Amino acid sequence: MKRLLSSLFLMLVLVSFAVLTSAKPNAYHSIEGTWELESFYNYDDGENVSDTLAKEAGYRQVKMYYNGKIMWSRYVPKEPNGRFGYGSYKITDDQLIETLEYGDAEMMKAMDTMRVFTFDLVLKDNSYSQINIDEEGNRTFSENYRRID
Repeated sequence: MKRLLSSLFLMLVLVSFAVLTSAKPNAYHSIEGTWELESFYNYDDGENVSDTLAKEAGYRQVKMYYNGKIMWSRYVPKEPNGRFGYGSYKITDDQLIETLEYGDAEMMKAMDTMRVFTFDLVLKDNSYSQINIDEEGNRTFSENYRRID
């Protein structure tokens, strides 16, 4: 009996050690969190960045992603009422798909013709780019964000 308990204890120690020292998989990049727009890229040939544009002075756009939901807000000095939208999102390895459900008056008008926005996605730990694609599959421009939470 003593021998059996000793063997079980030794096995428990070895299994615990193996679990604690096993290699952990790399953490998946997550878009969950709060992000602020930093810049824009233009693409001239559908693949390569031709121009980087900084935000206009006073312009601010923030996006929040959490639990499958997105909320964004934009302030443009020349538009005193601001802009906002709310909806759901999903990501794949290389795409961001946003489905808007509600927004400011201008957004609600735009949603009559388009509610689902699909972007190419380049996601890193503390930055991401959502890249617009034209009807031929070429990149046209991107919004580039940095994590602020």
